Amino acid sequence: ARLFKMGSGTGSNFSNIRGENEPLSGGGKSSGVMSFLKIGDRAAGAIKSGGTTRRAAKMVILDVDHPDIELFIDWKKAEEDKARILIQKGGMAADFNGEAYATVSGQNSNNSVRVTSDFIEAVIADGDWNLTRRTDGAVAKTVKARDLWRQISEAAWACADPGLQFDTIINEWHTCPEGGRIRGSNPCSEYMFLDDTACNLASLNLVRFMNPDGSFDIDSYQHAIRLWTMVLEISVTMAHFPSAPIAQGSYDYRTLGLGYANLGSMLMRMGLAYNSDEGRAIAGTLTAILTGYAYATSAEMASVVGPFPKFTENREHMLRVIRNHRRAAYDAPAEDFEGLTHTVMGIDAGLAPAPLLSAARQSWDLALDLGEAHGYRNAQATVLAPTGTIGLLMDCDTTGVEPDFALVKFKKLAGGGYFKIVNQSVTPALANLGYSEAQQSEIVTYIVGTSSLDDAPFINSESLSAKGFTAEEIAKIEATLPGVFELKHAFNVFVIGEAALQRLGFEVDEYTSWEFDLLAALGFSRSEITAANDHICGRQTIEGAPHIADEHLSVFDTANKNGKYGTRFIHHLGHIKMMAAAQPFISGAISKTINMPNEVTPEDIQDAYKVSWDLGLKSMALYRDGSKASQPLSSSSDDGASEEETEEIAAAVDKDVQIAWGQVPAGLSPSQAYAQGMHPQRFLLPGRRRGFNQEARVGGHKVFLRTGEYDDGTLGEIFIDLAKEGATLKGILSCFAIAVSKGLQYGVPLEEFVDTFTFQTFEPRGMVEGHPNIKMS
Repeated sequence: ARLFKMGSGTGSNFSNIRGENEPLSGGGKSSGVMSFLKIGDRAAGAIKSGGTTRRAAKMVILDVDHPDIELFIDWKKAEEDKARILIQKGGMAADFNGEAYATVSGQNSNNSVRVTSDFIEAVIADGDWNLTRRTDGAVAKTVKARDLWRQISEAAWACADPGLQFDTIINEWHTCPEGGRIRGSNPCSEYMFLDDTACNLASLNLVRFMNPDGSFDIDSYQHAIRLWTMVLEISVTMAHFPSAPIAQGSYDYRTLGLGYANLGSMLMRMGLAYNSDEGRAIAGTLTAILTGYAYATSAEMASVVGPFPKFTENREHMLRVIRNHRRAAYDAPAEDFEGLTHTVMGIDAGLAPAPLLSAARQSWDLALDLGEAHGYRNAQATVLAPTGTIGLLMDCDTTGVEPDFALVKFKKLAGGGYFKIVNQSVTPALANLGYSEAQQSEIVTYIVGTSSLDDAPFINSESLSAKGFTAEEIAKIEATLPGVFELKHAFNVFVIGEAALQRLGFEVDEYTSWEFDLLAALGFSRSEITAANDHICGRQTIEGAPHIADEHLSVFDTANKNGKYGTRFIHHLGHIKMMAAAQPFISGAISKTINMPNEVTPEDIQDAYKVSWDLGLKSMALYRDGSKASQPLSSSSDDGASEEETEEIAAAVDKDVQIAWGQVPAGLSPSQAYAQGMHPQRFLLPGRRRGFNQEARVGGHKVFLRTGEYDDGTLGEIFIDLAKEGATLKGILSCFAIAVSKGLQYGVPLEEFVDTFTFQTFEPRGMVEGHPNIKMS
C-alpha cells in the first residue's frame, strides 16, 4: 500500500503459498493461492497510484509447477468473459474503470507465468509435467506439458494475460545468486532482481546523439552514459524507501536502471528498417555500449568509494556474467559462454558499423578489466523501460525499443486546433537514402498532402469560385485545410458560415440536416472528392509514393498499417528479434508488448513464445488486437475515417439494430437483408423537443453540450460546441455529434457509443469544472 500510495509499482511471486486443498499445520485444508490473489487485487484497485486516478501498478507471478497454475492461467480469461457478458448483455459501460470491470476480479495487475527451460523442453518432447505441493514437494497432479502450454497461449489469445517470464534464462544472467534466486520483476517486467530491492530509471534519447550526416556521436553517448550512471548511483543514497527490508536490499546491491528511447526513430533516420539484420546490429552495438560503459563507470566509482556491500560474496558470479556480456559483443561461439543453456544473439561484425562495433567491444573490455581490479559499485546497471511519459518530455517519436506507431501524426497547436505533420524521421531518412530535396518534398507531400486548394484536382479555387464561393470564403477554407483529417471537414457551416450557404441556395433545414454533405450537394462526384482529398489531405502512407524504391519501403514500416491505403506493418517476429538483439547487453530485461493482429491464432502465440525462449529473451508479453472489451481504438483517428470506413460502420450499425429487432438471422449481411426488403427505421424526433444545456470547462476550455430527447426522455441527439477553439476542432466535434445522433435515431443504444469511444483521448482534456459528478474528461 505504501508503494502504491507514493506512485511506485510492485512485482511479487506468490508461488510459496500453498495450493488449494493442501493440508495446513493446524488442521484443515488451504483455500489456495487464488483466494489471496483476489484479496490483493481488490486492495490494489482501492489504492490509486501516487494519489492519482491511475490504478496501482502490480505484477503477479506464479511458477509453472504450482498446484494452482491452471486456475491462475485462466483467472483473467474467465473474468474477462464475465465482463463481456456484463457489457454486452447487461448494458454496462466498457470503460476499464467502469462498473463491469469493477465487478470482476483480476483487473489490477499484470499476470505472468514463470516457466523454466525444463518445462519448455517437456513441451517440445510432449512430456509430462508435475505440479508440486508447496509444503512437502510431493506431486499434486501430473499434466501434459503441451496441454498447459496450449492453455497459456489460449488465455493470452483471449485476454492478453498471462505473459511469460523465462526463469532459467533470467537466473543464468544473475549477478548475485548468493543473495537468492531472482523470482520476480517490476510491473513492466524490465527490472528483474532479488526480492525487496528497487531501482530508479532514466533513459537517453538516441536521436540526440546523431550527427547531421547520419553517423552516431559515440563520444557524447559515452559521456551521457557516464554522467547518468553517476546520477543514478547518487539517487540510491537520496531515495526514500517504503520499508526497512527494501531500503536494506537497495543499499546492499545498489541496482540502477539506465536505458534509452527513440530507437525506432533513430533507425528510420539512418535509412535502416526496424525489421532488418542491419537495424538489429545497430541496436546491439548501442545497447552494448550503454551497459558496458555503465559497468565501467560503476567500477570506476568502486575504485573510489568501494563496491556494493554484497559484491565480495558474489564476485565470481558477477564477473562470469560480465564475461558473457563481453563474449556477446565479440559474437563468440555458443561453447565459449559460461553457464548458459540458451542461444545468445551476438553482434554481427559484418553488419555493424566499425566505429560502433569497436566502441561496443572496448566498453566491455574496460568493464571487465576495471571490475576485476576494483569490483562494481552496482549489481545491475541497465534496463529498457517503456519510457511512455518521459519519452514525451524528451520529444521522442518512439518509446523504448519500439518502432514508430504511424507516419502521420497530429500536433496540437498552442492556440488551439491541430496541425497535421509527417513523422519527423521521414525527411532525414529519405536524405540518407539518397533522395534529392525535390524528391523528398514530393514524397512527403504524397504522405501528408498539400493542405491547399492550389492545383488540386476537381476541387480548387477556380471550381469553387465557379460554384459561387467568394474569395473571402475560399480563403477561410484554405486556412482550415492544414488541420483537417478529411476534406469534407473544411466544408461545413462552421467554416463557411450560414450566410454563405444561404446565398449558395441552401435552406437552414438542409444544411443543418445530419445527412448534408456540402461537396456532394455542390455537384462533386465521389471519385472527384476522393481525388481532391488524396491530393490535399494526403494518403498518410508512403506506399505508392512517387520516386520511392520498393527496397526502401521497409525503412518506413511502422507498428500499424498507415492510413486507408497502407498494407505494410512490422511482423511480430520482427519485434521479437529486435528484443533478442538488445537482450544480451542488458543487466535486467526489456519492457515491450508484442502487438499482434486480431486474426492470429493461439498456435501463432505459442510459436512467438517459443521463438522468444529460443532467442534468449527473459520475458514476453503479447497483445492480440481486440482481445479485451475495454481496448481503446488507437490505431487511427475516428475523425479521419474514410468514406469506405464510414460505410462499413453504418452497415454494422444497421445489422446490430435489425438483430436487436429479431428480424435478421445470424450471418445475414445488410445487403442481403436489404435485398429482401428489410430496412432499418429512423425514429425522428418531434419538431419541438425537450433537452438540456450543460456548460462546463474541460482542461480550461469552455464546452457547451445540448441534447434533444424523445417524449419518454430517451436521448435522440446531441450538439457540442467549444467557446474559443478553431473551426477545425469545432467541425470535427460537430461531425461526431451528427454521427452519434444519427445512430441514436436508428436505434443504436447510447451504451454502444459509450463503450466504443471510452478511452479515446484528445485535447481538450483534463479537469472538469461545472459538473457535479464528472471530474475528469
